[in-house]
Amino acid sequence: MKTTLLALLAGLALLLAGLFFSGSLPGVLFGAKALNIDGVAEPHGAGLAVRETGWRHYGGDAGGSRYSPLDAINRENVRHLKSAWRYQTGDAERPLTVRQLSAAEGTPILVDDSLIFCTPFNEIIALDPGTGAEKWRYNSAISLDQRPANQFVCRGVAYWEGAGEGECASRIFMGTNDGRLIAVDAKSGRLCSGFADAGMVTVDPGMALVWPGEFQITSPPVVINDTVVVGSAISDNVRVRAPSGAVRAFDARSGASKWIFDPIPRAESDENAGDWRGDRPAIEGHANVWAPISVDEQRGLIFLPTSSPSPDFFGGLRPGDNRYANSVVALNAETGAVVWSFQTVHHDVWDYDLPAQPGLYTVWRDGVAHDVVAQATKTGHVFVLDRDSGKPFLPVDERAVPQEGAIGEALSPTQPFPVTPGIVPDRVDPRDAFGLTGIDRRACRKILEGLRADGLYTPPSLEGTLLRPANLGGANWGGTAFDEARNLLVVNMSNVAHAIRLIPADDVGEAREIFHDSEIGPQAGAPFGVKRDVVLSPIGLPCTPPPWGVIAGVDLASGEIVWRKRFGTTKDIANGVALELGTPNVGGPVVTAGGLVFIGAGMDNYLRAFDVETGEALWKGRLPAGGQATPMTYEWKGRQYVVIYAGGHARIGTTLGDSLIAFALPE
Repeated sequence: MKTTLLALLAGLALLLAGLFFSGSLPGVLFGAKALNIDGVAEPHGAGLAVRETGWRHYGGDAGGSRYSPLDAINRENVRHLKSAWRYQTGDAERPLTVRQLSAAEGTPILVDDSLIFCTPFNEIIALDPGTGAEKWRYNSAISLDQRPANQFVCRGVAYWEGAGEGECASRIFMGTNDGRLIAVDAKSGRLCSGFADAGMVTVDPGMALVWPGEFQITSPPVVINDTVVVGSAISDNVRVRAPSGAVRAFDARSGASKWIFDPIPRAESDENAGDWRGDRPAIEGHANVWAPISVDEQRGLIFLPTSSPSPDFFGGLRPGDNRYANSVVALNAETGAVVWSFQTVHHDVWDYDLPAQPGLYTVWRDGVAHDVVAQATKTGHVFVLDRDSGKPFLPVDERAVPQEGAIGEALSPTQPFPVTPGIVPDRVDPRDAFGLTGIDRRACRKILEGLRADGLYTPPSLEGTLLRPANLGGANWGGTAFDEARNLLVVNMSNVAHAIRLIPADDVGEAREIFHDSEIGPQAGAPFGVKRDVVLSPIGLPCTPPPWGVIAGVDLASGEIVWRKRFGTTKDIANGVALELGTPNVGGPVVTAGGLVFIGAGMDNYLRAFDVETGEALWKGRLPAGGQATPMTYEWKGRQYVVIYAGGHARIGTTLGDSLIAFALPE
């Protein structure tokens, strides 16, 4: 992602300028081979669990269903949806150099009669749900001089309600870009002085940072009973000996540490030590949980989506499957003990982190309800697991994958594949290379022919390897939404490719001087650094055919793709010309009982509504900036609102802003 996506945007601008002046479209854009993805199957019904009509958690409920039983806004009237109010945070007045390091990814929650959200700069703001008027505001005073590895980001906050009255009887928890966990009073926004050190805990990354911003907390904490749990985000590809990706739990009242779970074994007695056959104790870091965590309050479990160990693209110093990395891990929320785990990638050398909140859903099959965990992945697959055991609910095969990695690498001979098809493709035939002209297509074909491309899990190489989906996904942190009445999971995914090229460690400095537009990670301590680029033609267009972004509905009882649509237009990235090619997307969907899917996420400035049964686009509302945040919906005084944070996303180049927008039907 980073500069490579900006290069992609420049290429799209060239494409559309050519289309605008020629007045015609190249036939390849509408060829059946490239765009024949709009199949539709019939949905089916099932029982629906009772859920509240508010939005008390980042994911709607503690399990991340992103489902609302509200139906005042529905398929019949959504076309009448209008802006009801708009609140501006003031971030648009910050220096451009700071805003260009930010992404507005926050989703509000509705608690204590307030709509509460966080800004990319870790301010917490409470609004009147009916008018958008500010009620209170807390500023965590993070340094804006730091260079956050994952941008200035805050995806959400968590709510805790204790017994009694008075100050901090109910609390809002937020993680910060400088690695703190902060507790404020939910009614006033004042720091909870009795929590830890005057209202905050500073999380210890386990070692000195290379620079301020290498270690962050970007996703919301979670709360279960009187325990608050937080993960972390760590800069990729910097070094082998890297900060710990431990997940930490604290007492929600006092801030005292309750337990720490490190996915990487640090002792011979650790349960997963046999799957890490490198140095003892392991020196690697990461395997962190940067994406949102899920909570099953009834079972007393939390579900972690862990990431890859350090560094991302060479694992020869950590032979073995590296268990608990790249895994869904179910922990006892009170003790931090592992209940079960399921690994989606063995010995990851592709940066295929688990990027999304594990979805805790109830799936109906043959009239029987099954509690599952649905995990969307960067590889374009969805793993569906039994919630009690972690065993696959939908079948998973261990399949042989390409071998012959770099010198010293220790690849897994097999990888787990759901037997159901992926949402996006994992390879491209060079003969299908995309291009604006014959010359461009031939150039792309030559580029693709020059990359090692043996399918998913082709190892990184010195000559260059095709990585499709790219390490930005497939799925990313926006995750999934679930309509239990239809057994339908809704997920959006990106569909571009990376070229991954290993660089001998001694040549990394020279490569940085030569390849200014590439992402180059030193992977210090490993024999290779890494260079990665979106696979683009000489004029900056993706060499892989469109659509470059999709949204899909999947029947979780069978894994069948019910519908799949291209998603996102070029309107706001190419001189106003809106071609529905599909674009890379950041953010996720929500589903309502009104038969609707609401989503921003695309690279144009719209909030959209789709028919949940067919994927048909029904409405779009114009936003003042990019909507790369997941929306939410709630009812307030008899009126349903749909809210999205439209602040843009600097790294993917969408319009920057600072607005929280509420839509509703006319009164």
